[in-house]
Amino acid sequence: MLTIIGYIVLYPLLYMISGSLKEMKALLDVRYIWIPRYISFDTFKTAFDYLDFIPSLTKTLSLQIVSALIEIFVCSFIAYGFARFDFKIKKIATAFLMLSLMVPLPMYSLSLSVNFRELDFLGILGLLDKFTGIDLRLNLFDTNWVYWLPSIFGVGIRAGILIYIYIQFFKGLPGELEDAAYVDGAGPIRTFLQIALPSSSVVIVTVSVLSIVWHWNESYLASLCFTNETKPLSVMLSLIEIPLHQDGLWLGTQPIANTIVFASCIAFIIIPLILYLILQRKFVKSIDRVGITG
Repeated sequence: MLTIIGYIVLYPLLYMISGSLKEMKALLDVRYIWIPRYISFDTFKTAFDYLDFIPSLTKTLSLQIVSALIEIFVCSFIAYGFARFDFKIKKIATAFLMLSLMVPLPMYSLSLSVNFRELDFLGILGLLDKFTGIDLRLNLFDTNWVYWLPSIFGVGIRAGILIYIYIQFFKGLPGELEDAAYVDGAGPIRTFLQIALPSSSVVIVTVSVLSIVWHWNESYLASLCFTNETKPLSVMLSLIEIPLHQDGLWLGTQPIANTIVFASCIAFIIIPLILYLILQRKFVKSIDRVGITG
C-alpha cells in the first residue's frame, strides 16, 4: 500500500526527472519512457540560460529567503504576545488575525500595489503634498522592501498561519519558566529572547520549512511589483513560456521542448527539496509536537 501511494505521489517528479535527462528527439521515442536511451545534461544548461539562473537565484535569496527569515522571527514575537499577555483589543486583534488567514492576496493586490508605489503613513504624507506641493511618498517598486516591509510588520506571506502555529506552541510552554525569569529580574522581552525562544526549536523548524517553501514558490507579488530585468526564480519559471515562444519552441498550448521545461522545474525545486531532505526528520517530529492536524 505504501509503495502504491508513494508511486502516485512521486510519479510527476520521477517523470519530470526522466524527461529532463532526454534529448528533444528522445522525448518523442515511445520505446523509452522512463529510462532514457541516451542521457544528456545539455538541457539543464539551456534551462539555466532561460531562467537566468545565477542572477535570479541571487535575487530569490536576497528577496524572498531574507523575507522568510525576518517573518520567522517577527511572527514568533507577535505570537508570544498573543499567547502570554492580555490586552484590551486582544479579541479584535485575534479577529484580524483570523481574517488574514481567509483573505487571499489577489483580493487586495490592487490597493497593495498602489501603496507600494506611493507609500504613505495614515495619509499624512499625501496631505502634506496637497498643501505644500512637496511629495515625500516613497516608491517601493523594484526594491526588496516590497517583501521585507510586510515581513517586518508580521503581515507577510501567510504570516497569519505562522503566528497561529506559534501561539499554539507558546500556550503549551510551562509558565513556571517565565515566572522564574521574572523573579530574577527579567522583563517580558528578555524572557522571550532568553527563555521562550530557545525553548521553541521544535516549532521554529516547522515554521522555517513552511515559510521558506511558501516564499520560494511565491510569484504573484513578485510579478506584480518587480518590473526590472532581474526577477526571482519563481517569476522566471512562470514566464518561461515567453522566451520559448520567441524561439519557436512553444506552439499553441504545448511546448515542443518539454525537456527544457522539465529541467527548469528540476532546477527550481532542487534547493527546497534538499532543504526538506535535511530537515525532514525534525520537521515530522515538530509537526507531532506542535499539534498541527489537517
